[in-house]
Amino acid sequence: MTRAEEVIGFVGGGPVGRPELDRRIAMLREGPLRSALPVPGSAEDRQLARWLTQVILTERLCEAEAARLGLGPVDDAPLDRLAAVELGSINAAAYHGSPWVRAVYRHVAATAVAPSAWRPSPVRASPVRDSPVRPGGETRHLVRHRLFGDGETAGRAGPDDLEPLGAVTLESLPRALADALRQGPPGTLVGPVRDALGWHVAIAEPAEAEPPARGDARPEAARRLAFARWIDERRAAMVRLVPGLEHPGDPRQPDNHHKH
Repeated sequence: MTRAEEVIGFVGGGPVGRPELDRRIAMLREGPLRSALPVPGSAEDRQLARWLTQVILTERLCEAEAARLGLGPVDDAPLDRLAAVELGSINAAAYHGSPWVRAVYRHVAATAVAPSAWRPSPVRASPVRDSPVRPGGETRHLVRHRLFGDGETAGRAGPDDLEPLGAVTLESLPRALADALRQGPPGTLVGPVRDALGWHVAIAEPAEAEPPARGDARPEAARRLAFARWIDERRAAMVRLVPGLEHPGDPRQPDNHHKH
């Protein structure tokens, strides 16, 4: 029988051992980003362990799903910045780290359909602005953003330090950052907002709809949204976490103390 302290979670009832988490933490501690990592034993360090746990369990879940669906491993190019933000940090890290996540992503994305408002429209004789509101009432925002490794540097950041993400919905951003942006006036510098990845600084303004264009990229965004929703549903059904390694955003765990 596996002891509780040797397990970081369960996928489909099967235990996932602690050694994989310890290995990944050790790789980070020995890697080029070691100076940006939190102090061992701190609340931030425990949040990092929780975040890595979710990545590992997502990879194991997709490996099991790929086997169930008869999928082979997929090698693909890294996600660009906007795609990684829209997928979410955990899903994006798992996508980069596992060919099985990429295989399942491709399988789920293949059946995703972009909402009609996301598709290119014929050019009209009399230009009329399309609504910037997505189906369901969600407005697109022009977002500039940057993720920092420490709060002090993030606190000194200004608008010129941020990088454009383009026109996105706030729903597609990390939850803590999206909540902070919704609370502030449009165009206001928001942050630092801390989560398991680091310290976010961002500005968001409602976007005026761009004119129709050929080859609109939004269908790919619809595929990412479909995968994110699908994997959330599968995690809820198949993954069980253990005390101490809850999701870093779980408000019930003691280290979740986001400051907005």
